[in-house]
Amino acid sequence: MADRCSPLVKCAAALVGQAVSPANCEVEPWQAKPPAPPQLDLEVETKASREEAEKVMTKLQRAILIPLLFWPLATRAADYAVGADLSFLKQAEDGGKSFKDAGVVKPGLEIFKDHGYNWIRLRLFHTPTDLPNNLAYTVALAKEARKLGYRFLLDYHYSDTWADPGKQFLPKAWEGMSHAQLVQAVFEYTKQTISAFHEAGAPPDMVQIGNEVINGMLWPDGRLPNNWDNFADLVKAGIAGVDAGTGNAPRPRIMIHIDRGADKIRTRYFFDKLNSYRIDYDVIGQSYYPWWHGSLNDLRENMVFMALEYRKDIIVVEAAYNWMPAEYKERPGPFPETPDGQKQFLEEVNRVVQETPNGLGKGLFWWEPAVTGPLGSRGFFDEGGNALPVVTTFDKFTRH
Repeated sequence: MADRCSPLVKCAAALVGQAVSPANCEVEPWQAKPPAPPQLDLEVETKASREEAEKVMTKLQRAILIPLLFWPLATRAADYAVGADLSFLKQAEDGGKSFKDAGVVKPGLEIFKDHGYNWIRLRLFHTPTDLPNNLAYTVALAKEARKLGYRFLLDYHYSDTWADPGKQFLPKAWEGMSHAQLVQAVFEYTKQTISAFHEAGAPPDMVQIGNEVINGMLWPDGRLPNNWDNFADLVKAGIAGVDAGTGNAPRPRIMIHIDRGADKIRTRYFFDKLNSYRIDYDVIGQSYYPWWHGSLNDLRENMVFMALEYRKDIIVVEAAYNWMPAEYKERPGPFPETPDGQKQFLEEVNRVVQETPNGLGKGLFWWEPAVTGPLGSRGFFDEGGNALPVVTTFDKFTRH
């Protein structure tokens, strides 16, 4: 049985005088409860001195164990997602938009790579008419990102347009289908599109089954809270489609994404109910926009809750703040809506994610750095295409 233990478990056990056993091999050392202090063999003359000696020994054990508890987190730094949803990037560049970093025009993907970004998130619409994010567009952008070494999160909206808590429109091609037909359509569509990414040499590393699905998806069939059974069937069909489209290749991680980053009560309700259906997913995704969702303390409280309650990896998969006045014109915001305030916001959200218990805060994504038009104040570039200070947030973490 001792052979099943990692070297770290053996080391921790040896340092505190505890034998390696099946019990302390079933969990990693940062999940295990610290062992009880060993019996002391000290020459003491009074009960008071014995108690003092035990206190000293306990402090010594903690001094040894605490670095061991956190050491694995440092070794997994490369797994931390420094990400951005860049779904608009290709459209902007194809339309002649130039992006500049320190005054030098560069391809947008290169600018983000130069500043430590290692993940790209791309949304996929079924048959969009007004937006570019169809299969061919998304495959092409994913291929470009792959060439630069990005990992890739694919965001299925299962709609021809935006899907979010306030709307989850059926694709026009699926209108009028029965529940059973919709389940089959989700499976086939997911399988075919995942296969297309593989054939193009740009398979996703992670897949979202739906976008901000706190109120369900594919309304009215999968609308919550009234149709949980239907919703669960649709999610399972999407996951099965991912598996079928992946074939013998490594399976991408599965994310379930809601928009309640700073709302512990709604998060608990949703995931307690979802988990009752035994859905096979790997990552909890959350959106966090402070003007809609709450304070940084609320976000921190919910990150701690999710980590301890569900023991799954957690990613803040959408976050943003404005670099010029937009959301806080009539009331004070947590940070100034200025270029420096935007950077401060990202620094603090990153701090909250990195402080999530047990190393389960696995990264965050900005939505959306290359956005233009009315939402351009949430982007990473000013009106002239010049990179703002926020783009440098991760330099100190990723450069060496």
